[in-house]
Amino acid sequence: MKHNIPVSTIMTKDVITLNRTDNLDTAELLFKKNNIRHIPVVHQKEIIGMLSYTDLLRISFADAVDEYEQDVDTIVYNMFTIEQVMAKNLISVNPSTSIKEVARILSKREFHALPVVDNDKLVGIVTTTDLINFLLDQF
Repeated sequence: MKHNIPVSTIMTKDVITLNRTDNLDTAELLFKKNNIRHIPVVHQKEIIGMLSYTDLLRISFADAVDEYEQDVDTIVYNMFTIEQVMAKNLISVNPSTSIKEVARILSKREFHALPVVDNDKLVGIVTTTDLINFLLDQF
């Protein structure tokens, strides 16, 4: 296996993001429409938080709805803002961080995605799924 491969080679570059003023209905629609589990929350191009689909499940019965359903009817979403639900104390990496270091960080923490930031701007996201796919490609 190659050593010191930068995370930029496996990260998602076209990142779907939310703004802090978006609502949780919008977030759920993005999760379902794009079949993703993590969405960075940005203010301009700077990341201010990360919202996971699990965060929504904690406050709602979103999982009781068909995951392909486009109509969101979750009243509880009106009780919270994205900023109240998102993770705020993020660990980020830069594009040159090695895949090995990213794997080490994710293995020791309770989250499954890291924002990739360059000069305070979000340039990508790397998830445990990206790491698994990278490992599968090595075999």
